[in-house]
Amino acid sequence: MRGRLVAGNWKMHGSLEANHRLIEGLKAGLRPGLQAAVAVCVPFPYLQQVGRALAGSPIALGAQTVSEHDAGAYTGEVSAAMLADLGCRYVAVGHSERRSLYAESDQVVAAKFLAAMRAGLTPILCVGETLSERERGETEAIVSRQLEAVMEAAGAAAMAGCVLAYEPVWAIGTGKTATPEQAQDVHAFVRTRVARRDAGVAGNLTILYGGSVKASNAADLFAMPDIDGGLIGGASLVAADFLAICHAAARA
Repeated sequence: MRGRLVAGNWKMHGSLEANHRLIEGLKAGLRPGLQAAVAVCVPFPYLQQVGRALAGSPIALGAQTVSEHDAGAYTGEVSAAMLADLGCRYVAVGHSERRSLYAESDQVVAAKFLAAMRAGLTPILCVGETLSERERGETEAIVSRQLEAVMEAAGAAAMAGCVLAYEPVWAIGTGKTATPEQAQDVHAFVRTRVARRDAGVAGNLTILYGGSVKASNAADLFAMPDIDGGLIGGASLVAADFLAICHAAARA
């Protein structure tokens, strides 16, 4: 069911002390009855600590990636079942940094999506284009290719069990942000693309925007009709900033 969601992606940041302060700040600052779901996707070593700290709160636990394999001789990998065992609800798959820095292909992302679904996790499927691809007018082609790889592997109906996140690569960690209108155009395209396979699923699909979302621009982004929340990077590490974004999503 389509709804509002703000998910923090801590990336490779955190410490036991910093995590404690951040989570306590978030729990203290979230308004009762907030009309938006909230999650934090934290590094593997801190999943247990953060999961315990979130117990009894409305904030859900998530991971930043997952193995495409269920079990086996894959040294250093973490399976979806392990994430579920630690209380994760969400896991990001296909984040642009995983695609670019670790050479995750569309097919690997689709396999990770399927692994997450098998374990009962909600994948946050990330799609988006680089600056050079946007400048060449290839945004829709790139996003279509990334989406189709997953829908071919999992079927369009499986999209009902996921969250999509559009993250223009050129706006991640750069301080640049797509204008609300630019972001809306791609979000609307994504929904239309899914609707070609299953209109019912597309209408209920939660689609997040990720790309230098800040307290200062969140309200304008979330006011767009097809933007249902955000996948938040740097601002998710500062309690006051992340809370402001969550409250902006709830008001949208």
